[in-house]
Amino acid sequence: MDKMLDFRTVREETAGPRWQALFEYHWPAYEQWYLSEGERERPGYLACYNALRQHMPELLDTYRTLCKLAGGSDLAARFLSLYQPPPYITGCSQAVLASPSSTMLARNYDYPPELCEGTILYTHWNERRVIAMTDCLWGVLDGMNDRGLAVSLAFGGRKAVGQGFGAPIILRYLLEFCDTVPEASEVLARIPTHMAYNITVADSAGRYVTAMIAPDRRASIRRVPVATNHQKKIEWYAHALASETLIRERQLSILVDDEDTTEERLIAAFSSPPLFRHDYRRGLGTVYTAIYRPCSGRAQFHWPGLNLDLSFDHFPEERITVRYGVRGLNHG
Repeated sequence: MDKMLDFRTVREETAGPRWQALFEYHWPAYEQWYLSEGERERPGYLACYNALRQHMPELLDTYRTLCKLAGGSDLAARFLSLYQPPPYITGCSQAVLASPSSTMLARNYDYPPELCEGTILYTHWNERRVIAMTDCLWGVLDGMNDRGLAVSLAFGGRKAVGQGFGAPIILRYLLEFCDTVPEASEVLARIPTHMAYNITVADSAGRYVTAMIAPDRRASIRRVPVATNHQKKIEWYAHALASETLIRERQLSILVDDEDTTEERLIAAFSSPPLFRHDYRRGLGTVYTAIYRPCSGRAQFHWPGLNLDLSFDHFPEERITVRYGVRGLNHG
């Protein structure tokens, strides 16, 4: 059976009624997910608040505002902290193509379409304007700020779970308070994560790194332009086989190492196998392709036969319906 997802662009510089409407629309599903292991498995409000205050204090004012818009309930506040959320895994491929004149971060997001919010949110909550594909209502799957920093996450392919934050709120923090790859690297080295993730960061100066973060080891942050779903070596073989992480990494590495690879060639590769995946039955199909150009402040979202071009100066509010099936994607 085909699956369907509505993508929406939402612009609200100061959090208010539009974000509140998103919360009210998605909260029933998120509440069910947050309690899926039982309420006692989730940390209490004070533990969540204190974790944010210790590791991301600059984010507290935004957190308080969103909690108030969400109705101020204990459960919603704990969920919005993204501290110790239930474990979850994704696929994803991401790569940076940098030259003296431009930088581009491209990625495919592989996940069950019915579990993706589909919200591309334009905000100006703190000192930076941010365009991001959201997760958990204010977390970031991938995005860019107006100071020239772009970020993207991929699951790290390991079963380790520990004390820390869900990666989407770490990416939100990066875009709200960092301008450069060195600044982002310092943050990624110190904020604890509850699962293994590969975070790729690029900036308008042409710098880039991939941070392999995990709850059970120190972050490995290296000047690597490519990331898929393993860290250094394969540890979860069943996931590696199902997600074809090694095949995708090899494909991307060949492309970015080839001096003849252009931005157009790399984008085209993300639209074809093995990077573009149709495995929607097992939740590993490609939901969208995102392209960020931090030098020019442009963000593009791609589906077969459809492109959505956005920037900090051009952000129309739109709604796009994409249908995912074994015979491919179509939109209406």
